[in-house]
Amino acid sequence: MLNCAVVQELIPENANVVDVGSGAGLPGLCLALARPDVSITLVEPLERRVQWLNEVIEDLQLTNVTVMRARAEQAKKELKNVDVVTARAVSALIGLVDITLPLLKGRGQLLALKGRSAQDEVDKAKKKFNRFGVRSAEVLTVGEDLLSEPTTVVRIEL
Repeated sequence: MLNCAVVQELIPENANVVDVGSGAGLPGLCLALARPDVSITLVEPLERRVQWLNEVIEDLQLTNVTVMRARAEQAKKELKNVDVVTARAVSALIGLVDITLPLLKGRGQLLALKGRSAQDEVDKAKKKFNRFGVRSAEVLTVGEDLLSEPTTVVRIEL
C-alpha cells in the first residue's frame, strides 16, 4: 500500500483525480487517505468490486472519494475537470493511453504505476503520444526515502 501512497507527491493540491480500473482500490484509496485535499473518483466496471469499494469508503469514513461503475471509455462523458488520472495494473502503456488520456480532455497528467519495463513501455507508446497532444512523458521513481524498492511511475503530461 505504501508503494501506492507515495505517488501522492506527484499530485497537485486540490486536484480532481480519477483512478481507472480501481479493483481493490490501489492506488485510489491509498491516495485518498494520504491526501484529503484531493477529490478522487474510482472507476471500476465490476459490480462486486464496486460494492466492496463502497463498503471500504464507508468503513474508513472517507469523504473525498466516490465510486463510478463504468469502464473508463464510458466514464469520459460524465467526468469533468479531471486533473490527474492514475492507473495500476490495468494494461500496457500503449493501450492505457487510449483509455486514460481522453479523460483529461486535453490537460492534466496520467500517473501510471509501472515496473521495471516502464521505459520500454514509454518507447513503444511514443507514436500514439502525438494523437493526444502529449507534452512530456517521463519515468520517475518515488518513495526512495521510505521504501526498500521505490515506486516506478510513468508521468505523461498533456
